[in-house]
Amino acid sequence: MNEHERLIELLAERSFKIGDFTLASGRKSRYYVDARTTTLSAEGQALIGVLGLSALQKAGLSPQAVGGLTMGADPIAYAIAHRSFLDGCVIEAFTVRKEPKGHGAGRQIEGCLEPGQSVVVIEDTITTGGSALKACRAVEAVHARILAILALVDREEGGKETLEEAGYRVISLVRLSELRERVGDRD
Repeated sequence: MNEHERLIELLAERSFKIGDFTLASGRKSRYYVDARTTTLSAEGQALIGVLGLSALQKAGLSPQAVGGLTMGADPIAYAIAHRSFLDGCVIEAFTVRKEPKGHGAGRQIEGCLEPGQSVVVIEDTITTGGSALKACRAVEAVHARILAILALVDREEGGKETLEEAGYRVISLVRLSELRERVGDRD
């Protein structure tokens, strides 16, 4: 089994649920992906680091930093940053708060992001694209240049298309249809 197949298997085992769910977007769905149960696992971190970095390289992208909205994007960005250091092609990580901090420096972005840097915005699961757009707005507000959006899972519900229509390139590691196929859901 290769690393991509193992990531699909791990997501199917740990993160993919079938039932009656209300998503963050407010939409009702038969499927729920709680990516954190995979992204915060030791094996998930290792797989995501390798596959995320590889996806960026295959896409011809050389970002200086990766990050997105806390909490979903954080472990993915950290896994990619860690793997990049091991591979000798350092990519830093940052996190985007949902709102600017109300004290201290009042920043919305923490970590290693400087104006003018080229970045890839990370998303754990794309449904409508709203969370990724929010992260993109915050990143652009500090004058960083977005090369692409990298999603762990594309739910294939139009979010990728919405992001592309907004001018962003979107890369996903896993599609919802791959998870459904893995668990034998044919409905």
